[in-house]
Amino acid sequence: MRYLILSDIHANWEALEAVLRDAEGDWDQAVCCGDLVGYGADPNRVIEWVREHAMAVVRGNHDKACAGLADLEGFNPAAREAAEWTAQTLTADQLYYLRNLPQGPLEVAGFEILHGSPADEDEYLMAALPDLLYYLHTPVAFFGHTHWQGGFVFYRNSVQPLPGVPPEHRQLRLSLRAEHVYLINPGSVGQPRDRDPRAAYAVYDDARQVELRRTPYRVEVAQAKIRRAGLPEILADRLSVGF
Repeated sequence: MRYLILSDIHANWEALEAVLRDAEGDWDQAVCCGDLVGYGADPNRVIEWVREHAMAVVRGNHDKACAGLADLEGFNPAAREAAEWTAQTLTADQLYYLRNLPQGPLEVAGFEILHGSPADEDEYLMAALPDLLYYLHTPVAFFGHTHWQGGFVFYRNSVQPLPGVPPEHRQLRLSLRAEHVYLINPGSVGQPRDRDPRAAYAVYDDARQVELRRTPYRVEVAQAKIRRAGLPEILADRLSVGF
């Protein structure tokens, strides 16, 4: 079984479409580590695809905010405006779906998916300590939230970082060892922030192989939609630089 691992799509249909085209025929089931919406201009279309094709999804902080489950106090002005626009744009059916997404970590077929840290769904996991192992129940877990592709490998009392795909490559294969525990971020589909504007995702299989991948997409189309919707200009501009 091969799993398509998605995270932080952020209502960017062009990026999701490119990922699906790039991964076509190479996955059996899809999962999502949260933040289907926020920032981008296609929230209903993205949610519709996820509802139809993803076997498991956990909520992200933007999903909660757009669904009215969290206040916008911690959001910057652009994110707050996008969340308010999204809440008004969502259909009643899609809003109901967002409100009922489960909190991670969520176990799926022998691995877990979560949005932020295993200890706190809203925490940005930019560094990891060995005590995070107490919050994990499987040897492999996938998370999002940071919009940085990569992750961490735990062995005994040490934690080592895992790299993302280098800018000059399109994929990076990781062979996972049975004696190690892994927290892996597939990167952001719709709004990368690791200075690589290509859409990011991962494919994981039962043989404990992970392929981190990047693929270009029609950034200019996604940008035009954001501007046409009247969303803050910075949300369009940042897509070109991946930051």
